[in-house]
Amino acid sequence: MARRATQRPEPRTRNRTVITPEGVALPFVLATRGARAAALLIDLALIGAAMVATTLTLLWIAGGVTGADLEGGSAKAHALQALVVIWIIAMFLFRNAWFLFFELGPRGATPGKRITGIRVAARGTERLTTEAVIARNIVRDIELFMPAVFIGGAISAGSDTDAAGWAGAIWFAIFVAFPFLNRDALRCGDVIAGTWVVEVPRRKLGQALSVSAPLAAADQAYTFTPAELAVYGEYELQTLERVLRDGRGPALDDVADAISRKIGRPYPDGAERVFLESYYLQLRAQLEQGLRMGRRKADKHAA
Repeated sequence: MARRATQRPEPRTRNRTVITPEGVALPFVLATRGARAAALLIDLALIGAAMVATTLTLLWIAGGVTGADLEGGSAKAHALQALVVIWIIAMFLFRNAWFLFFELGPRGATPGKRITGIRVAARGTERLTTEAVIARNIVRDIELFMPAVFIGGAISAGSDTDAAGWAGAIWFAIFVAFPFLNRDALRCGDVIAGTWVVEVPRRKLGQALSVSAPLAAADQAYTFTPAELAVYGEYELQTLERVLRDGRGPALDDVADAISRKIGRPYPDGAERVFLESYYLQLRAQLEQGLRMGRRKADKHAA
């Protein structure tokens, strides 16, 4: 539940545990290289399909413009120029904003990543920042698209041995090999941005963790004041949800102790999960009520 943390590696597995300064152990499972590659291919296919659909739509509109009875040729020319500008902007956004838009969302995942069950996360317990997402996606241009331009230029020139083509192929091969040369399967963009890609737990929260369900006995066991709930925000709620999903005993104990110390509310031994489920339900309900009133608390540092 803190912003700075240390990472405890677990060799030869994809399991990682981040230890916060408060002593809370947060487990993660790194995404496989295959899942990351599949997610990228899915996203590229979706981007390509969106580009084709947009181009065909604008061509259809352009056909209607040229056939329309507009006064003077200049009106048609201006309309066609506007469509060209729209096409250029749309291609730029599909090409550059696709990954930024989805990875900056609450899920931290593009459609391809959501299909393969993975997401981008900051290494540590801090929030995934806009700067980190921008950095990792700028580096993707260097890793993937720039060598593709060199290779495509060599192919279009009709020379298989063109220096630019070979340089692009070697460049591309180096960056493709990079995730296989480190234990966390990080690409260069992850190293620079301080991110990694982790698996999203597929198991759904039980009814006891749904604020839309009737409050269970766990919720009746502890009633927290608005002041006790106000110390945390949406980010801490997500962290607590992840801990409850995982259900590991040591993590539950550590998080329950951290919250108990923070709000000054003790709980009996063996009641860690009941305590956390109660706090989760009531914190989520208070945050949702705040959103309905136009107030949002992103994390514990927000006013």
